[in-house]
Amino acid sequence: MKPTRRGLVAAALLTAGALAGCARTAPVQDASGEFLGRAPLAQRADQIRAAGTVLGWRIDPEGPGVMRGTLLLRSHQAVVQITYDTQRFAIRYVSSTNLNYENGMIHRNYNSWVQNLRNTIIQQSVPKSS
Repeated sequence: MKPTRRGLVAAALLTAGALAGCARTAPVQDASGEFLGRAPLAQRADQIRAAGTVLGWRIDPEGPGVMRGTLLLRSHQAVVQITYDTQRFAIRYVSSTNLNYENGMIHRNYNSWVQNLRNTIIQQSVPKSS
């Protein structure tokens, strides 16, 4: 039985999709966000620290408006710098261990960890009702 061109194309697409699904690395994605409500810089630092703690990050101050976040999971380590003011924040890659970082590519789970941190920081900034 002779394979058809359509069948070969379909097989190639399935193979490519399967290989893409197995990819263990993805481009490093930095994250940023805006805080909800108004608060002084010290309260923003507390919100970032609380968000990181909930997710297992160690958050250490580096100076006014700058913190370092470190996540240790088994033999993996991710380190980010979090810059912030009273209205917004940014999370940027600093370094990693055992996350296959090379040329701007990193283990695909890293981006999920950073997005979770971003989302939780925003949740922590929701104004509390009196």
